[in-house]
Amino acid sequence: MPDFKKLPLDAQLTALLDGETTPEQKHELEERIATDEGARRLYDKLRHGADFGRRRLEDVLKEPVPLALVRSIKSVQPPKAPVAPRATRPSLKLSPSGPKALAAALILFAAGCGIGYLVGIGPGDPTPGDDQHVTDDSPRTKDWLNDVAGYQRMIIRQPRHLVEVPASQAEEISSWLTSTVGVAFRVPDLTGEGWTFQGARVVLGDGRPAGQLVYSSADGDLISIYFRKDSQPADTEDFKETIKDEVGLVTWHNAGTSYALVGPSAEASLSQIAMEVAAEI
Repeated sequence: MPDFKKLPLDAQLTALLDGETTPEQKHELEERIATDEGARRLYDKLRHGADFGRRRLEDVLKEPVPLALVRSIKSVQPPKAPVAPRATRPSLKLSPSGPKALAAALILFAAGCGIGYLVGIGPGDPTPGDDQHVTDDSPRTKDWLNDVAGYQRMIIRQPRHLVEVPASQAEEISSWLTSTVGVAFRVPDLTGEGWTFQGARVVLGDGRPAGQLVYSSADGDLISIYFRKDSQPADTEDFKETIKDEVGLVTWHNAGTSYALVGPSAEASLSQIAMEVAAEI
């Protein structure tokens, strides 16, 4: 059984970070860190690397999950019949020794730091000299989508104050939004899909005025069409589905205008409705 003290210093410090040391080993390493400048620098480097990897992993887990993936998961059916058991094999008792457990901890620690580093320098990061275009995944576009998702959550929680101008004032809605947002449009008729137009608002998307057309269903669900001027390239990906918690979004771009259909993430027909809206608006 290898002596812990004969392990490399970085392995010992990693075990300390992972809580894999005995009280005596912990005390000795802490004393060495306090008195040995080289050991202290190495410990700080390992600790910062672990913290960085952990933060980057948390950021990845917070990224929106594609709407199609969520629906696929929800649609999975459990097996109707139990799986036949496989032939039994002699069981092996896995009781890792202290050094084996420490080695496994070191491997997991290195993998976590590596993932954090790779995420931090992901292939999507621009390098010096690259052309900077506004794309569908740019920070400004994400800000606009975060804003409209926030407005949608707000009206869901305030059903008595859905719109600023009701649907009965169609002419005012048309002139008001066109002059404020700078985008000519028509109010899509979605009654065939089970959605009734309620009215409109003007909101801000990433600091720019955007129009919001609000629709409701007989079940009390709400969807909104948001649109604003933009400067995205003509080859921007259309009808991209995203989910942000309980809100689903389908986004597209046409003739210098960004559009987003926002509604319940569980609504399976959002993409179909978005295509109908794109044809009518």
